[in-house]
Amino acid sequence: MTELIVETGIHDAIARKLNEKGKLSRNAIAEAIINNVRKTIIRGQLTDPRFYSEMSKLLNELIQQNRADAVAYEAFLKRAEDLVRTIIRKDSGSHPAILNGYTGAIVLFNNLADVPATVFQCPSDETERAKLALELDRAMRESAPAGWKGDPNREI
Repeated sequence: MTELIVETGIHDAIARKLNEKGKLSRNAIAEAIINNVRKTIIRGQLTDPRFYSEMSKLLNELIQQNRADAVAYEAFLKRAEDLVRTIIRKDSGSHPAILNGYTGAIVLFNNLADVPATVFQCPSDETERAKLALELDRAMRESAPAGWKGDPNREI
């Protein structure tokens, strides 16, 4: 559902998948969209906790708007579509441009600040944190084994 929203826009996605027969109410459609977005967030939570935590906050705001103002249905749909596009593209725009195209480095950048200071002292400067994320990403790509065979830690 979320991929369909990104590909065709929210109105076409509703017409094609959610409300093919035209019998659903606006509330039912809104709940279906919320549930699909929530499912996407839950699936991605383990891969990038900070990004999906932010997306979860945006979803909660969207839910509050939906419940508070049923008249603003079009505004709800627009915000839902924007949220889905952000989740699918994983682009919150909150990372430095040098990380563009490096998905693994973006995940590292998003989560480095959450590492306890007793384990690791994360650079407070965003540019330095981005450089560190790129270095870590490159090091993992170059030295991590591609599969589990031959890796004693993974074969256990």
